[in-house]
Amino acid sequence: MDLEDITTVLEPAPFPDFVETRYIRDITDRALTYIRAGFPVHFRGVSGTGKTTLALHVAGKIGRPVVMLHGDEETSGSDLVGGSYGYRFKKVVDRFVTKVLKMEEDMVRRWVDSRLTIACKHGFTLLYDEFTRSRPEANNVLLSVLGEKILDFPGGHGASEQYLKVDPNFTAIFTSNPEEYAGVYRSQDALRDRMITMDLDHFDFETEVAITEAKAGLPRDECGKIANVVRGLRESGQCEFAPTVRASVMIAKTLKMLGRRPEKSDALFAQVCRDILASETSRVGSKTNQERVKKTVTDLIDAHCRAAGREE
Repeated sequence: MDLEDITTVLEPAPFPDFVETRYIRDITDRALTYIRAGFPVHFRGVSGTGKTTLALHVAGKIGRPVVMLHGDEETSGSDLVGGSYGYRFKKVVDRFVTKVLKMEEDMVRRWVDSRLTIACKHGFTLLYDEFTRSRPEANNVLLSVLGEKILDFPGGHGASEQYLKVDPNFTAIFTSNPEEYAGVYRSQDALRDRMITMDLDHFDFETEVAITEAKAGLPRDECGKIANVVRGLRESGQCEFAPTVRASVMIAKTLKMLGRRPEKSDALFAQVCRDILASETSRVGSKTNQERVKKTVTDLIDAHCRAAGREE
């Protein structure tokens, strides 16, 4: 493998603080079943539902090196496949006849494989994160890769073969946000038809508590109180954007750093919750919604964060 190949490949390795609850195991097992049956998997869901982390976890379970791509509006087909960059010079000096100097020079464009080509050639796992943030035409090259298992090289590749047969070990995992998100394109029906889409929702209570505990290091019962506040706000319908497990982790990490506990009598804890949750659930400058969120958060703290840990 060339140096360029090595620098774009991630070795599959478990996350040291990855939380695997029954909810996570179920999704992981289903995804691996589809992959073993020969189908690409697509994790789709709102921000904060763990799509990328879960995709990396599944890729680690496959056990093959991972090549990662990130969707972007500026991405083109050549960014996926490769292109000609710079020149390669070749110079031949012939002194076979002593008094005759013969020189030949040749200059050709230098082709460099990009990440999709590397994955297809070597049978690696391709993880295409937020693939719908790339323009649909940039992803057209994936149609033959996922369907016919052939990578079609563009003109100027320079190789004798204009097609590459995809290695049987090649696997593809995709993630995306819903189409109503800003900066997201509607993907081609033909591309979606070649993959199995798994829609992810917010985590269940057990998983949210476990993730918060693992990330912040607070006791489980305290993480449970924080999760109840966050989930209560999510279910209240009083915010523009539903808070995710990230809010629970932010609150818990802040309390850990301050040496405080999630109790309704602690004014600083209540203020931290209001700041973080109003920030995560509102657009910048949306003061009316922020005030509504802060009041709801205060009510939820009163209900879930009694000193004795009793919930009502």
